[in-house]
Amino acid sequence: MQKLHFTIQIQAPKEKVWDTMLQDATYREWTKPFNDGSRYEGSWDVGAEIKFVGSDEEGNEYGGMYAKIRENRLHEFISIEHLGLIGLDGSVDTTSDEVKKWTPAFENYTFKEISGAESDSEFAGGTELSVDVDTNEEYKEMFEGTWPKALLVLKELAEK
Repeated sequence: MQKLHFTIQIQAPKEKVWDTMLQDATYREWTKPFNDGSRYEGSWDVGAEIKFVGSDEEGNEYGGMYAKIRENRLHEFISIEHLGLIGLDGSVDTTSDEVKKWTPAFENYTFKEISGAESDSEFAGGTELSVDVDTNEEYKEMFEGTWPKALLVLKELAEK
């Protein structure tokens, strides 16, 4: 398992970045680079089960990922522990050999308030968002191309 790290500076308070990232309507927007019909079902509360699912333009379900929220410090840090796959029929697989190859895998978000002095020269301050993602070799290239695109959409949404 490899850990990928992505960082972006967003000219908005960390509370707004947090809300933009996790609220249903804006979550569906910034995650489109991963899958046009991305959404979540469940809660961001500690210990809660959460499903990350998707559909195509015709509404056909893709299945997705099954996870639990391991940590949630409001406006500071959230940790998602991916534990399995969701089939097209909605079934959850946490025990197959395929799933055991990459679970558990963590996806962590850190929100840090920064001033203009701590940031890029054109940046007036706001939030530095760091994303740490566990992945295997099979998905590494896809994540390296997709995460930066998704974070730019999130930045655009949060800076409105």
